[in-house]
Amino acid sequence: MGADLNQRLFSAADNLRSKMDASEYKNYLLGLIFYKYLSDKLLQQVVELADEPINEYDTPDKQVVLYEELLSDEDTKADLIATLVDTLGYDIEPKYLFNVLANQAKQNLFQLNELNNAFNQLSSKYELFSGLFDDVDLHSKKLGSDDQQRNVTITEVLKKLNDVNVLVHKGDVIGDAYEFLISQFASDAGKKAGEFYTPHMVSDMMAQIVTIGQEDKKLFSVFDPTMGSGSLMLNVRNYLTYPESVKYHGQEMNTTTFNLAKMNLILHGVDAEAMNLRNGDTLNKDWPTDEPYMFDSVVMNPPYSAKWSADATFLDDSRFNRYGKLAPKSKADFAFLLHGYYHLKDTGTMAIVLPHGVLFRGAAEGVIRKKLLEDGSIYAVIGMPANLFFGTSIPTTVIILKKNRTSRDVLFIDASNEFVKGKNQNQLSDDNIKKIVSTYKERKDIDKYAHLASFDEIKKNDYNLNIPRYVDTFEEEPPVDMVAVGKETKELRQKKRELEESLFATISTLQVRPEDEAWLQSALEVFDHEK
Repeated sequence: MGADLNQRLFSAADNLRSKMDASEYKNYLLGLIFYKYLSDKLLQQVVELADEPINEYDTPDKQVVLYEELLSDEDTKADLIATLVDTLGYDIEPKYLFNVLANQAKQNLFQLNELNNAFNQLSSKYELFSGLFDDVDLHSKKLGSDDQQRNVTITEVLKKLNDVNVLVHKGDVIGDAYEFLISQFASDAGKKAGEFYTPHMVSDMMAQIVTIGQEDKKLFSVFDPTMGSGSLMLNVRNYLTYPESVKYHGQEMNTTTFNLAKMNLILHGVDAEAMNLRNGDTLNKDWPTDEPYMFDSVVMNPPYSAKWSADATFLDDSRFNRYGKLAPKSKADFAFLLHGYYHLKDTGTMAIVLPHGVLFRGAAEGVIRKKLLEDGSIYAVIGMPANLFFGTSIPTTVIILKKNRTSRDVLFIDASNEFVKGKNQNQLSDDNIKKIVSTYKERKDIDKYAHLASFDEIKKNDYNLNIPRYVDTFEEEPPVDMVAVGKETKELRQKKRELEESLFATISTLQVRPEDEAWLQSALEVFDHEK
């Protein structure tokens, strides 16, 4: 299924690639894939509600016929719509269903206005979908200079996406589609992709770590204050005994990306009541401030070394006022970390991805880091390989934080040299992730890989957490066997002499023209001399 989704996305992108920047056309493709999911999910639900055998209604076209029949009966129409809204949270009129519009596209009867009406009806009727399709601008001149050209462009895209079976896709449909688009068109689509998409293998590792010891909680809350596409939050439920009871709390400043996250959660069957999402600036104003505002796990992949106001008034902000200094204006890394940490429960675990500079930079950052270490807040530092994230090749570190610890030691893991080399991006294998997680759990020294540093050791290093200070990965060159080298040199010289003699004998027997005899004799004398 993954290959099929990627192939069709690539093909559909062909119709948009020459018209606009990839960071724009991904919005069209993801928005349409999402709408297709809603449409196909509704039809599947109709077959189930009608108690009809699924094998008799195994295509969207047959399902549409059944849907229209049920709606034509005035006695059942209202109940059917009410049940769909109750179970799915929405309904869609038959004429606006994705495959109905796609069939019109195949017959060149499609009208762009119908798709626009479909988006508007869903967005205005149900608050959950409000603003979700704003980035799918069907009137954009980039789709074509006039309505007819725009109609042609979207017609081709609908036809190519219609055969994608989004309901049987295993995994994260929006996340997988997004990751594929970014990886294929990273030259323009990936400008800042690392800021709002955490590669699945890194997300998976972080999810495993923040759920350790909390797997059996019947109610579990996760918070991502820089949630991007939402995939980092969603991965957490894969390691919980009661995944259906997770509450998701997230904030994202970029409206387009906020909509992407909302789509992602809906695609994963997350109910509206289980979502607490906000489109806003994480640092400039604390959120959430109402209950609940403390969470079982906090996961973050904030924009690296971003700028922020660092206004002096933040020294009175409860998120930052314990640390004596504010993160510098030019590097908000510690501001993001402290914001997330503030919202962590006493029993929870936080994992945040940051550039290595936070481990050793001085000035205000050094003051904040020292206070975190004195409080025992930093539990582990994991060095990741370079070139894992889209849009940046720098190596990153995952910092794990906890509250109310009795010890102030820090586990250092240097996983920077263990990865699978990729063409554009490096990747972590399942074995790479298993080794990191098992090392994290065991919390013991492993030669050239991990070290549990005491607080005194860290203090002696002036609170510098640069990983090479604690994990020595230097490999000594093996000693050179001079006897073997001498023997090999002698053998090579002997072989050279034998080859030269053989060549000399061959040249001596050559038949030459009289005019070349003088030249050959001269060459043989030189050769014999050098030999």
